[in-house]
Amino acid sequence: MTPTAPHTAHHHHDARSDHQHGREHDTEGEMAQLLDLDAEVLADHIASIVAWLPVTAAPRRIVDLGSGTGAGTFALLKRFPEAEVVAVDASPHHLGRLRDKAASRGLAGRVRTVQADLDGAWPELGAPELVWASASLHHMADPDRTLRQVHDALAPGGLLAVVELSGFPRFLPEDAPKDRPGLEERCHAALADHHAERMPHRGADWGPRLTAAGFGVEGERTITVNLEPPHSEAVGRYALNGLRRVRAGVAGSLPAEDLAALDRLLDTDGPHGLLRRDDLTVRTERTVWAARRQGRSAHPAVRPDRAT
Repeated sequence: MTPTAPHTAHHHHDARSDHQHGREHDTEGEMAQLLDLDAEVLADHIASIVAWLPVTAAPRRIVDLGSGTGAGTFALLKRFPEAEVVAVDASPHHLGRLRDKAASRGLAGRVRTVQADLDGAWPELGAPELVWASASLHHMADPDRTLRQVHDALAPGGLLAVVELSGFPRFLPEDAPKDRPGLEERCHAALADHHAERMPHRGADWGPRLTAAGFGVEGERTITVNLEPPHSEAVGRYALNGLRRVRAGVAGSLPAEDLAALDRLLDTDGPHGLLRRDDLTVRTERTVWAARRQGRSAHPAVRPDRAT
């Protein structure tokens, strides 16, 4: 599931210089690393959301909208071992990475990738029983249109799972760093202002919008994440990659002193770098809405598994 949350942005193809092409590739590679780290660090929480879904019968065809490098795809494949997943994303780089993962895990036969900008023509996705949309709807130019398209594509009685994050995770203690306490919160405040203009649907209450699109909302759940030390080294890399992305978004909004302090945290060779800290945490929230296409199902309802 990102930006506020790990997610693949839509790409518009035009003529660029070699430098611009190289930077775009670098950005996609950096984003892919962040998505992979998000999947690794928050694997248990993603699995708990998948386990909670009120499925009526084990789905055989699943669509992952805005799949990124496959955090949701692989959690869904594990939860539903008879299913195939169609992973849809705008980024060929991320889809290539997803295919490589599927091959390395012996799952290539259960994954199909579709490159598509969902603000454009709707791709042919068949009639899935389950659609997973994690940290993707708020990036859409017209998410209400997307919801209607998902509703029409779903098999009768099919389920849509919408997962959104409250914001990018926090990693630092409130009094850190010592020379600029509260730095991370100031970064997030500046980032929120930045995103309010570019992503007006971020933070939306998707329940009423799902109802308006013809769904019956069957459940809503908020997962609170608070991973405290000691932690794996992946958390340090997750914080480093995440705050690098935050740094790019707030560069024009923060005072020079804050930017300098942030750069010291991002310095992998310096004494005050994030990778040298042993007090990092991962704090965030994810909310999931489970919504069903109205219509009779041939199968009796099955109570969802409860996450531990």
